[in-house]
Amino acid sequence: MFLMFVKRILTHLAQHNVSDRTMRRQVLFIISILSLSSVLGQVSYSIPEEMAVGSVVGNIAQDLGLDVKRLKSGNARIYTGDRAEYIELNKDKGVILVKERIDREALCAQTTPCALHSQIILENPMELFRIIVEITDINDNSPSFKNEEKRFEISESAVTGSKFVLERAIDADIGVNGLRNYSLKPTDNFALRLQNQADGNKKVEMVLQKPLDREKQEQISLLLTAVDGGEPLMSGTVKIYVTVLDVNDNAPVFTQSIYKATVTENSQRGTTVTLVSASDADKGTHGKVSYSVSTTMDSVSDIFDINENGEVILIGEVDFEKSRHYQIDIEANDSGGLSDSSKIIVDVIDVNDNAPVISVLSKSNSVPEDSALNTVIVMFSVLDPDSNNNGQVNCKINGNIPFTIKTTSSNFYSLVTDSDLDREVASEYNITITCSDEGVPSLSSSVTLTLQISDVNDNAPVFERSSYEAYIVENNTPGLSICTVKARDADWNQNARVSYILEDSSVNGVPVFSYVSVSADSGVIHAVRSFDYEQIKDFHFCVKAQDGGSPPLSSNVSVKILIQDQNDNAPQVLYPVQTGGSLVAEMVPRTAEVGYLVTKVVAVDVDSGQNAWLSYKLQKATDRALFEVGLQNGEIRTIRQVTDKDAVKQRLTVVVEDNGQPPRSATVSVNVAVADSFPEVLSEFTDFTQDKEYNDNLTFYLVLALAVVSFLFITCLVVIISVKIYRWRQSLILYQSNLPVIPYYPPRYSDTLGTGTLPHVYNYEVCRTTDSRKSDCKFGRAGSQNVLIMDPSSTGTTQRIQSEKSILDEPDSPLERSPPRQRENRP
Repeated sequence: MFLMFVKRILTHLAQHNVSDRTMRRQVLFIISILSLSSVLGQVSYSIPEEMAVGSVVGNIAQDLGLDVKRLKSGNARIYTGDRAEYIELNKDKGVILVKERIDREALCAQTTPCALHSQIILENPMELFRIIVEITDINDNSPSFKNEEKRFEISESAVTGSKFVLERAIDADIGVNGLRNYSLKPTDNFALRLQNQADGNKKVEMVLQKPLDREKQEQISLLLTAVDGGEPLMSGTVKIYVTVLDVNDNAPVFTQSIYKATVTENSQRGTTVTLVSASDADKGTHGKVSYSVSTTMDSVSDIFDINENGEVILIGEVDFEKSRHYQIDIEANDSGGLSDSSKIIVDVIDVNDNAPVISVLSKSNSVPEDSALNTVIVMFSVLDPDSNNNGQVNCKINGNIPFTIKTTSSNFYSLVTDSDLDREVASEYNITITCSDEGVPSLSSSVTLTLQISDVNDNAPVFERSSYEAYIVENNTPGLSICTVKARDADWNQNARVSYILEDSSVNGVPVFSYVSVSADSGVIHAVRSFDYEQIKDFHFCVKAQDGGSPPLSSNVSVKILIQDQNDNAPQVLYPVQTGGSLVAEMVPRTAEVGYLVTKVVAVDVDSGQNAWLSYKLQKATDRALFEVGLQNGEIRTIRQVTDKDAVKQRLTVVVEDNGQPPRSATVSVNVAVADSFPEVLSEFTDFTQDKEYNDNLTFYLVLALAVVSFLFITCLVVIISVKIYRWRQSLILYQSNLPVIPYYPPRYSDTLGTGTLPHVYNYEVCRTTDSRKSDCKFGRAGSQNVLIMDPSSTGTTQRIQSEKSILDEPDSPLERSPPRQRENRP
């Protein structure tokens, strides 16, 4: 289809009598446009130089298949690097316009084709398109000569065919608009000869075709005209003046027609590039040869010079990036005006004197941490004007960071992500891109970019501890702060704002909310109620930490609250039991030895720890020299031998004190009877009952006993009247008369930490008669000691045997069972 289209164009041009030159130019222009447009992501245009500012170059939106809206939304712009911006983009119409005057000769000199290479960059997403604008030449420069005139001194003996090198004209235009031909007038003695050279230029020589005669004409004036091929034709002239000399018939001759040399760029001024030589067969002054640079290019004559010895000297700066080759035209002249010409081709050797230039085309200032792999962060280009390895560039980034560089096209690169990003590991990256060439030594340049990583909620709160354990002293004030739970969230801002929530649970069937509460902001746990160690010693619950992300993330932690005991309970004496209706007396035989165990005070404290550590002290005693109390176990023992002089009745007051701060205590009174027989004890009974120090309620019990006896006597009289009533009354009297007063004995306790328990059982056997003087008491040995129980409300003493086994097998705990109350005697 492409060939058919070209054929149609040619046919159309032929039918309309278009000239061959114009037709070729238009066909070549169309072919170049179509061939370049076939490149993906690239569009090419061709415009003549010197177009007016604002002229349309082409419709870029249509040619690239882009919507005009895309140019606006993508913030389309033209990137030209460090070159001048000759074209601009009109995003409203999608066309490219001429921004500045374009002079092809100033832009490209003799280089062809001359083109502007630019890129159009779009964002969101990033896209890159190449634009090539070829600048075609117009005939806006006429041929010109460096000098306005040229003078020769030629001997009249010059032979026909002698050659004289003329100055070559320069035309900044190229192609058909460039230099085409020369003409020399008049042609009486000289003819113009043009000789094509390897570089495409023409060597202009004036050839003597008719011998000179100084006597006829000493001065000859000629006009050399250079004409280009443009439309209209343009020309330039130089005047040639010939002075005819006498007798110099040999011209200098160079040893080589072309000399080749090399020079390293940036070489110092005064460096000898090469050496040329020319010889003249004449003698004397006519054989003396002088050298000169005949190149009309200012850039060459300002860089190179030749001295009288034929040494080509560097007098300017040589830059490989500006020109890689130089052609120097030189002349050898003798004093007679004869000359010869030669050419020196100088190749410039490149050195690595240019570091790569990095240009950032587009970049992102921040990306989210959950960005996908190969997300484009930066687009940039790198240019190194050096050649070969000196211009080969490799780019890398600093450190171990999750980015990599990918090449999108020649000299264009993209910085993309190559692994997952984590803001909690690094919230900001300073990315240094370093580009180095392969020269020796290598040159490099770098650019540093800062990239922020934005946060997403990908971390749940983490408590500082795996579990919490806190202590609180019982009897606390409601609202007291117990402890603080703390959780941290590695995210940022709202995603890291932690709230604390008390998880729903129960403690002993009661919701945990009635025990504790938690502050949502600070995580401080407060007590809702006052705790009692004796009721609850510890409890567990869970606290949830939840962040403010969307959706929120959370984690739980277990909290254990331990109630610490406070010394809020005084010791309780379990034995001996202090009863209101009877007196318990421990009997000690007068034959008791030192260390004889009288009894043991048993007490408990419902507190725990050191608050329950009990100590026993003897506060009062009838005879302090006779008894002592064990500090730790509460055992009352004799500290000396009992004698007959010791009083029968002994009363001890023991203080039981715990180890709390402040300490609490309880007192117990212990009655001891020192006697070998029961009647001896009974003789002292009255004193016991009347001793107000030992029993403040003794009078009350005596009156009560008298009332009971009187009531029984009247009852007996009534029983005589009626046998049934008598029998019923008699059985009642017998029942009431045999009713024992039983003291309360504690169940088994282990002797722990010296608190003191009662490991012995006291058993008694009582024999009772109506005559109290004949009553007797027998001590049983099932236990280690005896207990005497005296009832002041009756005329006799009642004693009951309690076996050791029955005491130790008591099923109820003293903490759960209260002492039995004494039964009252009723008529």
